[in-house]
Amino acid sequence: MDEVEWQVSGAPVAYEPAVAAMEARVAAIRAGTAPELVWLLEHPPLYTAGTSALERDLVEPGFLPVYRTGRGGQYTYHGPGQRVGYVMLDLRRRGADLRAYVRGLEEWLIRTLAAFGVEGQRRPGRVGIWIDEGGGRESKIAAIGVRVRHWVSFHGVALNVDPDLGHYRGIVPCGISEHGVTSLARLGVTADAPSVDRALRQAFAEVFGKQIARSPSPPSRAETDLG
Repeated sequence: MDEVEWQVSGAPVAYEPAVAAMEARVAAIRAGTAPELVWLLEHPPLYTAGTSALERDLVEPGFLPVYRTGRGGQYTYHGPGQRVGYVMLDLRRRGADLRAYVRGLEEWLIRTLAAFGVEGQRRPGRVGIWIDEGGGRESKIAAIGVRVRHWVSFHGVALNVDPDLGHYRGIVPCGISEHGVTSLARLGVTADAPSVDRALRQAFAEVFGKQIARSPSPPSRAETDLG
């Protein structure tokens, strides 16, 4: 595999400019003028509605901004304390297998959580990564929502590190009302953004292959306009 570029945004990034930046990068990857990219960031508090979102699952309209998005899935929350990983890979060079790609994203999150002593689990028929909290209770700790254009992926994953879990009250997350949401902090794990980013990068290398660790550099013009 060629190098995969990594970018990390410190300040929360507005949602619509982030999508525009992803769109531009996907086009460049397809054209062969830019390398694949993993972009780690946070958003300000907001909801996104995927292509399968149902209006009834927006239970508190007006609580937070809602953005319609082309990724798969239903309603989800983004906000400070949640690590979002936008993954732009050329899947033509990685087997052109969407199911395998999504399973790779799941494995990436599971291995990242394992670095903090947390067992993340898959659940048949449910997207994302789940925590067995005992007594028949399960909570979601990470969401997955992807889009693929001409076999180049974008959107990606969202891992709850220490977000305000009360912000989930305005939606039925991913259309699943019978289970809750959790975070590393709720599970008693203290983790800052740099330690989570290190774990994400290590796990990504194990799952998706060769990568390059680029030192933080001044953002491009397109990225500067995001915040």
